[in-house]
Amino acid sequence: MNGKFRNFNLDKNILKALNNLEYNKPSKVQSEVIPRLLNRQNVIVKSKTGSGKTASFAIPICENIDIDIKEVQALIVVPTRELALQVKEEVSNIGRIKKVRCSAIFGRQPIKEQIRELKQRVHVVVATPGRIIDHIERGTIDLSKIRYFIIDEADKMLNKGFVDDMEFIFNKIGKNSINGLFSATIDMDIQNICDKYFVESSLIEIETNEDINKKQIEDKKYISEEKDKYDNLKCIIYSESPKSLMIFCNTRERVIRLFEKMKKDKFLVAQLHGDMSQDKRIFVIKDFKEDKFNILVSTDVAARGIHIDDISLVINYDVPHDKENYIHRIGRTGRKDCYGKAITLVSSKDEKYLDEIQEYTGYEIQELQHINKDNILIGKLKYEEMSRKLLKDRKTIKQEKKVHSEITKIYLNAGKKKKIRVVDIVGALSNIDGITGDDIGVIDVRDLCSYVDILNHKGELITKKYKEITIKKKTVQLRKDRQS
Repeated sequence: MNGKFRNFNLDKNILKALNNLEYNKPSKVQSEVIPRLLNRQNVIVKSKTGSGKTASFAIPICENIDIDIKEVQALIVVPTRELALQVKEEVSNIGRIKKVRCSAIFGRQPIKEQIRELKQRVHVVVATPGRIIDHIERGTIDLSKIRYFIIDEADKMLNKGFVDDMEFIFNKIGKNSINGLFSATIDMDIQNICDKYFVESSLIEIETNEDINKKQIEDKKYISEEKDKYDNLKCIIYSESPKSLMIFCNTRERVIRLFEKMKKDKFLVAQLHGDMSQDKRIFVIKDFKEDKFNILVSTDVAARGIHIDDISLVINYDVPHDKENYIHRIGRTGRKDCYGKAITLVSSKDEKYLDEIQEYTGYEIQELQHINKDNILIGKLKYEEMSRKLLKDRKTIKQEKKVHSEITKIYLNAGKKKKIRVVDIVGALSNIDGITGDDIGVIDVRDLCSYVDILNHKGELITKKYKEITIKKKTVQLRKDRQS
């Protein structure tokens, strides 16, 4: 289907959100998947990272959510915490004007806080397998009335460590759910699940791995023994002079060691690996997106689910031992029909892994023969100038572009401990002149405070006129949320 999103006959509030998000024309995967999921068809989708697949299931989910039903209506299972947060953000942005509420639940996060959130009206849950099973066993989530069940990054999810978990979850999903499986690759584990649980499904294959790399990503190998790797890495960086760069290592120790070397050499660099706290990892990804540094050294924790659309170069400092991770690593560049480049440093001990990757992708990775010394000298000057500009820009506070300008999030300094409920907040706000129930969006009542989306450009009216309101005979302070 060509054309625009309005051709799908979507709710006006979903269309408005998509317009605000600057989603003007459906991508190929969206054109294929959205009408099928809207028409209650199960789908198996083979599509590369960066093709717009998250929106392809988020849009029909948000379209078919009944916001008046309290039970969870959609479950999206993902392999990592980072991906859970990013999928939640996209679902929330698409459904925000319609008042769709989405929650992300994963490990290393207080389960009591998750239970509190699930007790409120949550329409969509994005979860990692272990934590959703924990909630199922505690009885804090009921999947029997799920309308949509989506497995994202299935090639990671359905490896041998996750197959039993996914079987458990499948058996808790209601028989009437619409199921979708999304993967960049489809191996035997995935095929077995498809044969068992996706008997009546449309198979949608958008592009082959070869098409991806030949069209959008130029990937090269550079022969380098271990002792020369760091010097060669610097030469590549200076000669390529990328605006943004991701460097992948195979282990946490390798990441830390390389990060420390690069920091000592005054590169604007940060590190990302699984031993870092969740909050730290979130802040690192956020700062990378906001150009506070331009080099991220990471393990494969960042190979999937980090949606940054303008990474100009990926360098594999280590050849991945898992051939599928090669596809996901280089897929960080060349996203959304943009051109990208990837270079893999290959030592003699890596040749067997490289052979497996080439057999898997179906093409030979061409060798980068030499690095022009003149380019290194010119590139070094250019790169250092770019780094100085980044440092200068760090000092300037940037106003992040607001996605939904008609929505203002307000903060109230009262919550559950003062026996405040959602219905109490709706009642108090509806008593304000010019405010109706249609102007009140998603409400999040926490222990000590509450957050409310005010729609239709009426948030400024409230925050300018009122510094406090009365809720259940209690005086409650009101202000615009600082993150709004």
